[in-house]
Amino acid sequence: MTAPPPPLGMLAELTHRCPLACPYCSNPVALENRAGELGTGEWRRVFAQAAELGVLQVHLSGGEPLARRDVVEITAAAHQAGLYTNLITSAIGLDPERLAGLRAARLDHVQISIQDTDPGSADRIAGYRGAHERKMAAARAVADAGLALTINAVVHRANIERVEAMVEIAFALGAGRVEIAHAQYYGWALRNRDALMPTRPQVDRALQAVARLRQAYQGRMVIDAVVPDYYARFPKPCMGGWGRRSLNVTPSGRVLPCHAAETIPLEFWSVRNHALEEIWLHSPAFQAFRGEDWMQEPCRSCPRRGIDFGGCRCQAMAILHDPAATDPACSLSPHHAEMLELAELASESGVAEYEYRGRMKAVPRPAPSVVS
Repeated sequence: MTAPPPPLGMLAELTHRCPLACPYCSNPVALENRAGELGTGEWRRVFAQAAELGVLQVHLSGGEPLARRDVVEITAAAHQAGLYTNLITSAIGLDPERLAGLRAARLDHVQISIQDTDPGSADRIAGYRGAHERKMAAARAVADAGLALTINAVVHRANIERVEAMVEIAFALGAGRVEIAHAQYYGWALRNRDALMPTRPQVDRALQAVARLRQAYQGRMVIDAVVPDYYARFPKPCMGGWGRRSLNVTPSGRVLPCHAAETIPLEFWSVRNHALEEIWLHSPAFQAFRGEDWMQEPCRSCPRRGIDFGGCRCQAMAILHDPAATDPACSLSPHHAEMLELAELASESGVAEYEYRGRMKAVPRPAPSVVS
């Protein structure tokens, strides 16, 4: 196998601590605790190694990265290494003092998540009373400070009918980009699949809305959309292919090909024991599904194998318990019908209550809305 090109991006998960308890949280079900987190100096070393490896941008994430008292120092270290810095945040804790410190540290970009446009629904989804109001204020402050702003909206059954309103609010807040990301069913989202899965008609309407909105906002705001896997015809090229374009560093320093990779039983090396370049080139986890040798049929002989790279390994593991199987999101998979059946059953389950990650804050459930 030829050596892979250097990664372009790195997700730096600074902590798994978070004030929110979103039912689709992308963090693992078993969270890493604070005692094992990399220190400021360790992150400085990781950023320097990332820049030497060829990484161009670092996404400072969590959990909630603002839960780190040293987030300003960590941001400065990433900038000093020559990396473009993007803070991925719930915005809870992004007060004026912290924002000023991040600007001084030369933060380039902020991505703020919103849960809905209706405050009651948004707070219920986040599991945090008053979250929506605080997010709106923080997003305005980011735009007023002259920082690039992206609004991220995770879409599921409770909010999918308000895709257009979420794009409108992102534009009003001063965002240059909005990401409409259908929930990806790993970790907590998999546990909450019955409560989150939209119906096929809802998904079709949302996709049509995004197409209209892209026309309406062309030249004024970029609209990205992540199609829901369960209703797809072909799988997404997850992370641009396993171990091809990006890497994740967990709070304790384990390096993963993607944020959900630990759902697969693999050997993950740590930046505490290995240089980042050594991990990228030689670690067992990155070698596991790199290239095409691991592929089963129909992927092995499929002309799309260099486009979607067999799809998502974590999804194959979650649904088929075989990480080397063709992603069942693909219509060519022998298990595609099973995936569609799972989506239909989940969307019509009638389940409305969420199983929250961590402790649920007291948030009253709003009256149900009528959706045609």
